[in-house]
Amino acid sequence: MSATVTFWHKEWLAAWRNYHILILAAVFVVFGIEAPLMAKLMPDLMKLALGNQLSINLPQPTSSDSWQQFYKNTTQIGVFLLSLVFSGTVSQEVSSGTLVNLVTKGLPRYAVIIAKYLVAVVQWITAIGGSFLITWGYTATYFSDDKSPHVWLAILPVLLFGLFFMAVVLLGSTLINSNYAGFLVAALVFAGLVLLNYVKAVKRWNPIALITDNLDLLSGTEKITHIMPACAVTVVAALMILCATVWAFNRKKL
Repeated sequence: MSATVTFWHKEWLAAWRNYHILILAAVFVVFGIEAPLMAKLMPDLMKLALGNQLSINLPQPTSSDSWQQFYKNTTQIGVFLLSLVFSGTVSQEVSSGTLVNLVTKGLPRYAVIIAKYLVAVVQWITAIGGSFLITWGYTATYFSDDKSPHVWLAILPVLLFGLFFMAVVLLGSTLINSNYAGFLVAALVFAGLVLLNYVKAVKRWNPIALITDNLDLLSGTEKITHIMPACAVTVVAALMILCATVWAFNRKKL
């Protein structure tokens, strides 16, 4: 455990020096501000852009529009930005040989993987959590309606999906010696899950449901039990992927 904590501190220092923390903070703050603002201004922007060509009356924006924009940003851009930041987290160190001295001096290999994963998880939770709070504050200010009664419930599946996604990134970075391996593997897995979602028999068990059906939880049209099968599969899959990553790294030549 002490070895994991030591390497954890090293990873945080590297994340700060590489500006990863600042990049994620800046982007997710923008997400938090942009989502309710775009929802509020969209009708006016449409009228300004189309002028007299707009012959229909646009519906008034609601809090639901704000949250839809927020989750669109975080699930289509945010998770991929985080995966890009951590894409070479293992492969870069293997290529540069920085882990050789640490491992030969007694650092367990599993500590490397666990520390890197925990750093990624904490940054994911902090980034999306901060962005969520900003969105919640501005949405409550701009929209006083009851269209989004379960805002806190809708964020939990997205957080859980991020934990799974970071495990996939870490596995890709461990298996392939390329700075973009983690990102590419994660993108392929994401695309595979999207395609798998078209198979009705496995739809409720698909981890992608955590970021596609959470808006139903937000509006109250579905209960949390609807995505519990997907939650269970996601947790088990994340644990199995982490175990596979440790196994692969134990056999990797440094």
